[in-house]
Amino acid sequence: MARGLASRVASRAAAAAARSSLLSSHNPDMVYSAQRHPALHQQLRRLNIHEYQGANLMSKFGVNVPNGAVVLSPKEVGKVIEETFPSNQELVVKSQILAGGRGLGTFKNGLKGGVHIVKRDEVEPLAAKMLGQILVTKQTGPTGKPVNQVYICEKLSIVNEMYFAIALDRASAGPVIIACSKGGTSIEDLAEKYPDMIIKVPINISTGITNEDAAKAVEGLAPKVAKKDEAIEQVKRIYKLFCESDCTLVEINPLVETADKKLVAADAKLNFDDNAAFRQKEIFSLRDQTQEDPREVAAAAADLNYIGLDGEIGCMVNGAGLAMATMDIIKLHGASPANFLDVGGNASEHQVIEAFKILTSDKKVKAILVNIFGGIMKCDIIASGIVNAAKEVSLKVPVVVRLEGTNVALGKSILKESGMALITAEDLDDAAQKAVKALR
Repeated sequence: MARGLASRVASRAAAAAARSSLLSSHNPDMVYSAQRHPALHQQLRRLNIHEYQGANLMSKFGVNVPNGAVVLSPKEVGKVIEETFPSNQELVVKSQILAGGRGLGTFKNGLKGGVHIVKRDEVEPLAAKMLGQILVTKQTGPTGKPVNQVYICEKLSIVNEMYFAIALDRASAGPVIIACSKGGTSIEDLAEKYPDMIIKVPINISTGITNEDAAKAVEGLAPKVAKKDEAIEQVKRIYKLFCESDCTLVEINPLVETADKKLVAADAKLNFDDNAAFRQKEIFSLRDQTQEDPREVAAAAADLNYIGLDGEIGCMVNGAGLAMATMDIIKLHGASPANFLDVGGNASEHQVIEAFKILTSDKKVKAILVNIFGGIMKCDIIASGIVNAAKEVSLKVPVVVRLEGTNVALGKSILKESGMALITAEDLDDAAQKAVKALR
């Protein structure tokens, strides 16, 4: 499923502000983080759930979804088929990972495709080839993701495929419905070639969705056989799901029309606002950490902002803007950052120690650059955390430290008196040069 269009609508506005600030003060040739690394265009710590979980949630709101059931082992397949699909001769078998492009993916055991339509007696052996295996798609990267569940669905009699999404849009300061009369794969390509086919309907958050809003969305979908009134009702139910579940994204691709004139969400991606976890406990209990980078899981547990990259210099910085500038200048001096790690403006010594543990758990990291500007964050707290972390994790890579701001003299004194082989720097450029030199 092509899931990128609505994700971009939801996240690019937020990234644009950071990029514009960065670009206004930097040479364009050295802008690494904002323009050259797509991971920074994505919203992090936004709960993502599996397709089968999303289908269950949508059905609670009256949204039409295919009849389906999930299995965790091949032994469950026979019973599930008999109970859920007593008369279906063909079924759809879908591997469950938190990434798009499953249909065109490849398992590391050689099986091609993470989504198959097969006869009922072929479901069990196919599920056995998927479960416990690693599926690699364009969105997972070469490492792939483990398939721990397989979703078995009825084969729909589809007469038309469309695209539908609701995302948060900073330009209109609220949700926006995105509808297209063509759906399936490569919605991004369609938007690029035929932009007029993409219909956007901003929703006023004060009044909520109106019949007129829903009708505009249905006009954008241009259904061929579904009744207009029923389609409008489905759009309103999806919007109700979006609001009441604190979604940041509902993307249905494809939204299909079936031979019996129904509008059905054949495949969907749902994201949720982490700030709403306290009131959406049932939804957030669905989080699957096996699909996440363990370093990012550890960082989230310590309330740190972390994105794993593929370079060799680990970065620990306070503030997203300073972190991005640090990555840029590392690139300028001929090396690459191994991560984006922002400890925030009010980190504790414990968080600094946890940050070092995360950095040193990455075997690609050959040097560490600590770049702290002390405002609310005090340099002496960072210095104490660095020293204690170095002792606790038995650092085996060179560490370059640049401190500036509140209590900087005390912080430098703590580093000097520690007796540890830490490399100090006076400014950001000096720090980057020393980190690259230490690396080599």
